[in-house]
Formats: sequence, structure tokens, C-alpha cells
Amino acid sequence: MNPEEVKALVEAGFDDADVAVEGGGDRFQIRVISNAFEGLMPVKKQQLVYATINEQIQSNTIHAVQIITYTPAEWEKAQKMGIG
Repeated sequence: MNPEEVKALVEAGFDDADVAVEGGGDRFQIRVISNAFEGLMPVKKQQLVYATINEQIQSNTIHAVQIITYTPAEWEKAQKMGIG
């Protein structure tokens, strides 16, 4: 898979996400900024993202992912701190 394919899968699972994907082959880093994460624990945020690519993980098309999630407010704060 390529990053654009992974990005399309993740974006399809969210109404309002800003998604960035790096990597290739079967290993990717996925960053998602979404209001859907508001009030959720980190593991629940990751589960929402995993759900969008679960079929590819099950088929081993995607082997390894690093998921980074932010609400828009968390992302703004991270940007001001030079993170992300």
C-alpha cells in the first residue's frame, strides 16, 4: 500500500479529520486530528483509527502502524510547543 491509500481509508472513517500518513509497503505512521477524539482516552482514540484499517491489518497488507491522535485543541497546543 502507499500512504495515499491509507490516508483515504482513515479519512473515510471520520467526518472531519485532518489525516497525514507517512511510510510505505506495510509500515506507516498515521497522524489524525479530529473532533471525534474529544473526551476520549488515548487507547479509545487509537481504536477509532485502527477500525478504519482493520481489514488491511487482518490481511497483513499493513503490518505495523504508529498512530498519533489529537483533537484540534491538542494539535494547536502541540504546534505551539513545537511538537508534531
